[in-house]
Amino acid sequence: MDLRQFLMCLSLCTAFALSKPTEKKDRVHHEPQLSDKVHNDAQNFDYDHDAFLGAEEAKSFDQLTPEESKERLGKIVSKIDDDKDGFVTVDELKGWIKFAQKRWIHEDVERQWKGHDLNEDGLVSWEEYKNATYGYVLDDPDPDDGFNYKQMMVRDERRFKMADKDGDLIATKEEFTAFLHPEEYDYMKDIVVQETMEDIDKNADGFIDLEEYIGDMYSHDGNADEPEWVKTEREQFVEFRDKNRDG
Repeated sequence: MDLRQFLMCLSLCTAFALSKPTEKKDRVHHEPQLSDKVHNDAQNFDYDHDAFLGAEEAKSFDQLTPEESKERLGKIVSKIDDDKDGFVTVDELKGWIKFAQKRWIHEDVERQWKGHDLNEDGLVSWEEYKNATYGYVLDDPDPDDGFNYKQMMVRDERRFKMADKDGDLIATKEEFTAFLHPEEYDYMKDIVVQETMEDIDKNADGFIDLEEYIGDMYSHDGNADEPEWVKTEREQFVEFRDKNRDG
């Protein structure tokens, strides 16, 4: 396939891998973002560029001439082509994007590890994380920015304890990864669900009603008609998610 066809295919695979329509608000938990750019293929392919190369690698591509970019892209494509038949399939692209997600997680953990392993013993204790993240809040419990940092700290401690398998309040790098990216670990699924429920359940009654469910994904804009996907989500909620039809 030529380069434009390749980029179009990449765009479709990226959308498939992330499974999140661009018009929807971010969910509480979802697969790691591969780029901080807006995912809008009608405007450009910048998001897909980052997803395909990795954000840091994409920055280096921006400094290359078209010839140099083409040469380096060819080397990357050869890595994606698992069966070495000279073609990149949709499945091979999906696999590469999944690889890019895992690479992003690894880089994120390494970056945060350096800022939280304060005594450089190769472990991160809850006290280290709390002091590095909330130390200034403990000195000023009522900051002016409106965030409830005490509540955030309680949630973080609960998640840290869940990630900490041996219960010593000291995280290995694997446990720290589970803390930062719980959606990647089966044993962290319950905390992902709990935090998602808490964030969507605005009236804190222990249930998610239809408007809370829609409100998590879509902000109504004045008198504008709801997009078709919102109507579909309403139908899905009523027909399949609300089993006892109590709203």
